[in-house]
Amino acid sequence: MRYCQYRPFPPLNEFVDFFWMIGDGQMNRRERILPSGRSELVINLSEDEVRIYDSIQAERYRRLAGAVISGAYSGAFVCDAMQHQSMFGVHFRPGGAFPFLGAAATELADAHASLEDLWGCSARDLRIRLCEAATTRGRFQLMEEALLERLRQSQKRHSAIEIALRRFALEGRPYTTRDLAQEVGLSQRRFIQLFALHVGLTPKLLCRILRFQQARILAEEAERRTRAVREQQPARGAIDWAEIAITCGYYDQSHLVHDFQNFSGLSPTAYIRQLRPTKRLKDNHRPVAQ
Repeated sequence: MRYCQYRPFPPLNEFVDFFWMIGDGQMNRRERILPSGRSELVINLSEDEVRIYDSIQAERYRRLAGAVISGAYSGAFVCDAMQHQSMFGVHFRPGGAFPFLGAAATELADAHASLEDLWGCSARDLRIRLCEAATTRGRFQLMEEALLERLRQSQKRHSAIEIALRRFALEGRPYTTRDLAQEVGLSQRRFIQLFALHVGLTPKLLCRILRFQQARILAEEAERRTRAVREQQPARGAIDWAEIAITCGYYDQSHLVHDFQNFSGLSPTAYIRQLRPTKRLKDNHRPVAQ
């Protein structure tokens, strides 16, 4: 499998975390994609189709055109990993997709939509140009130019949302919805409505998802550090979930367990066990147990 990333320059980097490209990544399984609080633009360069499976009813799926945009999800969804012969994507920052959507982020919450439905024929033209590009670098440049053009023509984000998203990006510093609403001079109800319109999630739900992601990353780092210890001394090297819960700002360990169940479909220990024997396409992907 070939995987590479590209981080765009200003002003696009304010909205986009990175572009990515997967080649020869087909795996005969389905992948569960965990919620991250972000939207994703995905273009299948090998076939003009993207298949999204129901996370509960495994045989149900939707067929969409080869260029789709995923709204911010509050739970996991499932994709067909056989699609990754040649796949291109844009990983937006929280709230970063709003200027490029041409629609309220709430309309795409927990859903995928054909990019052509949002962008018209320019989406189809962009996919064709990406398919015809000779290099990955050339594809990154094409996408950067396309997004910059849309950004110049787009509706700007509300200044209150700019402030709130900057606050949420500061690790280790808790903010309540009430505090943020007061800071930006809005009622709490209006702030929540405006935030959801731009981000697709309420401020509280976004914070929960970002906290879960922080806990997930810390747990995976701890697992890698303790693996060698565990091989030598099986009774040692267990992950300290209570410490992770405290570090990430959970009230207690049970709240961490609850969020792992909600957002990954697994308990923390089951999640770590599933990591060990498997490879994954991307950091936020997990194989679906057959």
